[in-house]
Amino acid sequence: MQVITPSTHDIGAFDVRRTLPDKERTMVGPFIFVDQFGPAHFDIGQGMDVRPHPHINLATVTYLFEGAIDHRDNLGTYATIRPGACNLMTAGRGIVHSERTPAAERATGSAISGMQTWLALPDGKEEIDPAFEHVAKEDLPLVEDTGVSARVIMGSLWGATSPITQHAATIYADILMNAGASIPIEAEADERAVVVALGDATLDGEALERYSLYILKPGEAMTLRAASDARVMLLGGEAFTTPRHLWWNFVSSSRDRINQAKQDWKDRKFPLVPGDSEEYIPLPGMPKTPAYP
Repeated sequence: MQVITPSTHDIGAFDVRRTLPDKERTMVGPFIFVDQFGPAHFDIGQGMDVRPHPHINLATVTYLFEGAIDHRDNLGTYATIRPGACNLMTAGRGIVHSERTPAAERATGSAISGMQTWLALPDGKEEIDPAFEHVAKEDLPLVEDTGVSARVIMGSLWGATSPITQHAATIYADILMNAGASIPIEAEADERAVVVALGDATLDGEALERYSLYILKPGEAMTLRAASDARVMLLGGEAFTTPRHLWWNFVSSSRDRINQAKQDWKDRKFPLVPGDSEEYIPLPGMPKTPAYP
């Protein structure tokens, strides 16, 4: 197995552990960006404030373990995500969005923890129309066995299929396991990886270091077992044959397309976000650019 140790970014309110992209590996299936953030707790009056910023040629997937985030985008979308639900935002030819802690959580103080991943869009779909999809926790299939509860976020796993749109063949699951429980990791996907978000687990008897990304050998079925109560994320899917480039919030098979997006954002040619149009994140290299996202 290839192992990617996360880089940790302190963004003030909480830590972000990033495993993709990495100099040793840029993608696993369509996944080109993998962040685990938190756990952290906001004091009363505090919260996450990711100001409006752009994306192109990718889809973002937000999934929470704890807390809540208000999503707004230039399509007019306003949606609050909570644990167990999923937000899929398809940037396509371009989208602008913001992510902030809801007012109710700011008033009481709240925890925050979860995953932020990006999917590269496949050849021929990079410039599709932008879109947003929110799927409630109750609508994502839950596969249960002795000591195991696995929520299928995207794709088909263990005989269950998520209703979330796939632009390329994708698998993504949140696996909760009691100590001693096990679950098979199927071999069908071109590329697969696991990351232990909580607790301790082994894969075919090999101990997994928490927060690291383990890229599995293609075509080989394996068994995931919990050494303690654990939470493990499984991700992967269709291997891309055309390389993707990533700069800041932009992903594309074309460097020229990324350069155009950079100039468009600098020139304020992207649309505004209704209800959140007073602020924005400047292009990196300009003043007041935050470290995240």
